[in-house]
Amino acid sequence: MDHLLACEATWHKGHSLAQTVFSCIYLLRPERTTSHALLHSYSSVIRATCKAVISVVSDARTHEEEDLFTMMYGLNLNGEDEKCLSILNAVEETISRQLRACRALSARRKVLEDIEPLQNNPMLEEGYCRAILARLRFRKHFYHVLMCLKRPQGRGLQLARKHVASCISELKAIRELSGQHTACGGQTISEDRTTASGRQPVGFDASLNARLSAPTPPRSIKILSWSEAIEYFLKLLQDLDIISSCSLENSLDCVLHFVVQFQKSQPDLVARAHLQRLLLQDGKLFGREAIFSVISKAATLPEVVKNHDIEKMECVIQLGQLVINLLRILCANSAWQRRKLGKILQDWRVTYIQLELALRSKFGEPSGTPSGENICMNILKQLLVWVEEKVYWIASRFLMLGFELELYSTSEYGMVYWYIYVVSVKLVEKLHHRISISNRGKRVKCRGKKKRVPGKDATRDIQFSPTVLFLQSHICLAEGLTMMLAALRNEKMILESPTPFNSDQERFFQHFELLQKAGIPDHNSYQSFEGSTKNASLSMLAMYNHFKDAQRIAKEVKSSFSDDPERLSELRRIEQVAEHNSVALSLLCRVGDALDSSLKLSFEFSHHPHFATAVVRRS
Repeated sequence: MDHLLACEATWHKGHSLAQTVFSCIYLLRPERTTSHALLHSYSSVIRATCKAVISVVSDARTHEEEDLFTMMYGLNLNGEDEKCLSILNAVEETISRQLRACRALSARRKVLEDIEPLQNNPMLEEGYCRAILARLRFRKHFYHVLMCLKRPQGRGLQLARKHVASCISELKAIRELSGQHTACGGQTISEDRTTASGRQPVGFDASLNARLSAPTPPRSIKILSWSEAIEYFLKLLQDLDIISSCSLENSLDCVLHFVVQFQKSQPDLVARAHLQRLLLQDGKLFGREAIFSVISKAATLPEVVKNHDIEKMECVIQLGQLVINLLRILCANSAWQRRKLGKILQDWRVTYIQLELALRSKFGEPSGTPSGENICMNILKQLLVWVEEKVYWIASRFLMLGFELELYSTSEYGMVYWYIYVVSVKLVEKLHHRISISNRGKRVKCRGKKKRVPGKDATRDIQFSPTVLFLQSHICLAEGLTMMLAALRNEKMILESPTPFNSDQERFFQHFELLQKAGIPDHNSYQSFEGSTKNASLSMLAMYNHFKDAQRIAKEVKSSFSDDPERLSELRRIEQVAEHNSVALSLLCRVGDALDSSLKLSFEFSHHPHFATAVVRRS
């Protein structure tokens, strides 16, 4: 049982099903195990679980990351899935009676007589029953988790959470019982063991399915240790619990935020496949709401959009498909996700241009502010604003992922933060524009009820929403880091390693080629970066400290996110980075040229995964 768990975890990590789980001879011929109820029930539920996992990964198409995962090599996984649970329940009940009998006999200090033991040592019978029961119950609840998550439109999420809690409880019980066994045994057990006892499992042969493998050089497989397998399943269950807690009433922006936050825990393939299948069912969000309806709410389009044929426009249909593709991409691993985001940017840009051309062909040159003269024209304008906002959101995500994947060297941080600053400014501009249009529409509805105060609407328009201010703190931080790194470079306070193979301009193009091809942002190139940073100096930064602005905005906007712990945590990280960089900047301004001889400067990501903290140390 333990070795099968380790094999299953190894399979989930991307190795071949035939060389991991199906290296167990008992799984290949299920009819041979029917005489042994415990072995047969456990083998059956393993087969059913593998089938369910392959199904969800295939449906979500996340197996493109690891093609071996869904290859079954001709292995027959078909069976009576419902029957396997009934057999498992019967075996569980039998062993439960055995355990109760053992406890009763132990309390009365009697010897086992009429009860048929599961193993030969009467002194170990109770512990053995408890260990077997924990493993059986884990299997049963884990299979129930997969079945509940499979239900359409998220109907099984609440029940899935209950089974997840039971799974975690059983896994902890298994680990606790294993610790007691090891303590009683008093012997040293290898850390690489694949069973709790450290003994070699019976009925396994890694070369069992060698003939089923593809005609390619064999891949060497190291089965995860038993402790690693336990940790893997605990992490998987925690990720599935987060997925099960997702609100089905979320807007598109909330869903995007949820997925990005979920990816921070670096979930494995199986968890991400379940998330994608939950989000996208039958081409609808959560299998409930049509994508155009989701886009309409996200872009805050007026309800009268239903009375027009906008959703039948070819470019709008393409936009719906792009939203679906975006959600799928965000459920991929970080490397795959970044590569696909860079490519999909051009598709979003093309769709934006098509929408703009459709607007001009129907209504002529669009004016800056929507009016009530033509509702259809105003709807298309709002849609254009939203599409452009999402283009910059994708670009921002693309740039941030580079830090998580460690694609940037220290000497390139300056150009990266400059690009983040430029993209973020555009993102905030479009977001504020969309929010302003939405607020203006709400006030138009209420205009008939209340008297309009001259000048009052104009005052409201210049107020920024908490979301805009939240992003503004990121902008100040990015701008501060850009100018700080540029000043240090200009004043020769950081030594840049020579690059014989490519220049700064070539590296700029290599990192941002996909953004440049998509024209994001417009008219921004290496020359723009060079021109905006060539005059940066520490004395100029001392006069205008961007880090203090970031710190101030983060403090001011905290109260607006009192019910959002994730945003509050992000704001605290922003404050920490801004405060440390502000102190470091003050120190650098004081020491000046003395940095080369007595102080060492480095940039670390100790407070935030994307924004570096300058650290000055004595050498």
